[in-house]
Amino acid sequence: MKNEVKKIVKKVTIKRNPEKPQGYDDRSSERWEGRFSFILSLIGFSVGLGNIWRFPYLCYKNGGGAFLIPYFICLVCAGIPLFFMELALGQFMSKGGIAAWNICPLFQVVVFWLNAYYIIVLTWAVYYLYLSVTSIFGTVPWTYCDVAWASAKCVDGSETFVNTSRNISELVSPAEDFFSRYVLNSSDTIEDVGGLRFGLVISLIVSWFLIYLCIWKGVKVTGKIVWFTALFPYVILFSLFVRGVTLDGAWDGIEFYLKPNLTRLADAEVWIDAGTQIFFSYSIGIGGLVALGSYNVYNNNCLRDAVIFTSVNTFTSIFGGVAIFSVLGYMAKDMGVEVGDVAAKGPGLVFVAYPKAITTIPGAPIWSSLFFLMILILGVDSEFVAVEGFVTSIMDWMPHLFKYKHSREVFVGATCIFQGVMGLSMITRGGIFVFKLFDYYSASGICLLLIATFECISIGWFYGANRFCDDIKSMVGRRPPMYFPICWALITPLTTVSILVYSVYEHTTLKLGDYTYPTWAYAFGYFLTFSSVSCIPITAFIKYVFASGSVTERFFALITPTISQNQIHENTKRPYNIKSTCSSNNEDKVRLKCISIILQQLQ
Repeated sequence: MKNEVKKIVKKVTIKRNPEKPQGYDDRSSERWEGRFSFILSLIGFSVGLGNIWRFPYLCYKNGGGAFLIPYFICLVCAGIPLFFMELALGQFMSKGGIAAWNICPLFQVVVFWLNAYYIIVLTWAVYYLYLSVTSIFGTVPWTYCDVAWASAKCVDGSETFVNTSRNISELVSPAEDFFSRYVLNSSDTIEDVGGLRFGLVISLIVSWFLIYLCIWKGVKVTGKIVWFTALFPYVILFSLFVRGVTLDGAWDGIEFYLKPNLTRLADAEVWIDAGTQIFFSYSIGIGGLVALGSYNVYNNNCLRDAVIFTSVNTFTSIFGGVAIFSVLGYMAKDMGVEVGDVAAKGPGLVFVAYPKAITTIPGAPIWSSLFFLMILILGVDSEFVAVEGFVTSIMDWMPHLFKYKHSREVFVGATCIFQGVMGLSMITRGGIFVFKLFDYYSASGICLLLIATFECISIGWFYGANRFCDDIKSMVGRRPPMYFPICWALITPLTTVSILVYSVYEHTTLKLGDYTYPTWAYAFGYFLTFSSVSCIPITAFIKYVFASGSVTERFFALITPTISQNQIHENTKRPYNIKSTCSSNNEDKVRLKCISIILQQLQ
């Protein structure tokens, strides 16, 4: 036995690879090929439809500039600290969104509904892209009011808004009518489900197929794809920005965007929308950031990456807002109405404002094709990394299910199919109402606020903010500024809880346009919220029941981190549990294999 061990030791040169320092945990040999691949993946994941689609419509819905004040307050008090915390947690634990929370085993959560809802925006984009490409030698179909789909309120270039004898407040543009009456063929209520839209079903299948192709082989393929998907949209967005600000009336829209209406700050919905938009656009609380960070080498400077990303993300939101509000200003002047009344304040805003602007550009079908290709790329980029985050979490949580050949590919395919089936409810005639429910309850609102609060409690209080700062120092060489531990322990949970309490106290009726949702829809919405959040107390209760010892001993056992031997550094504070990487089998053959694994980790 001893001779065999000596032979193994002689064959191995025990020296540390500078890219595998103390704390490194081999993650199935899957790592980012370079720092820029990781940063671009972050940008591709979080800078997407949340910035170009969701941010402008929430801004428009909540009074333009008034929305920016709570937005930046929530960004400083919650967005930046939580973003850095999740990134550093994934890098330190080298695990995905479930297993990484072994740092405080009492809290584990995964958000599942977001991917099924987010893909619907891609579905719309794919359908618009198809319509644009097939119109390449003519005009895009929303240029004029077509009797096949236009309502009596539709007014196009043949009858100007200013000169019409009809009531201006009741009129709509062809782009708005085309989206609601042709693309969605929307019914009047959520109860009137209607049938599936065949064109949208095909678009949904195409969207999920693209997602599957992007992630089925893992992070190394993902790292190559983002070089294109993260950078190309900025080229198109800048082109549309230049066109938007040169339109007549553009500056009226930009003034509406930047000039705040302070009376709106008393509205709870403005604050909850601002807080949850931060979490949505920064992808906080859904496990994706933890999963992306887990593929970093241990000594990657995640603090630097967080600063770079937050700057790019915020700039993109503001820049995209200027682009879309310049178009709204043009539409308002063309229609002879105020900017705040120019279009329906709903999730389809970006499919109304930009298409309207595109019709004013020579070669509109080409520009339309490029624009919706940009929307598709932005959405695919964010969606496939979100699905990757979910897949990584499940693989780390239940690794025994993925020991067979092609097991990852099969699981990814099953995930895409299952969530695709769930998305069918949002492409019926009543699907836009279901989509709004998912948007408000499953991907934002109470759900993300509660998850963010639990994350702060687990790291800031139970594990310890200072203790986590020591872990970060072991990775990047220095402790983060005091701003971060203060936020994790105090400011961020206080911010999220305050918004939650205020939103409950000033509860507002959920509406889509003039439609008010029935009572049963609220019940379904809360089910979406608590189906994700409830896994935290349910998991904690199950762990508590099966733990041994007194009440106090069980509680402290569940807040004691479980880390590997490799993650212990000179500043690591006890108590902690060591997760063994070797079997306790007494046979010599298994012992030799365990020793070999340890020696390989030291290489």
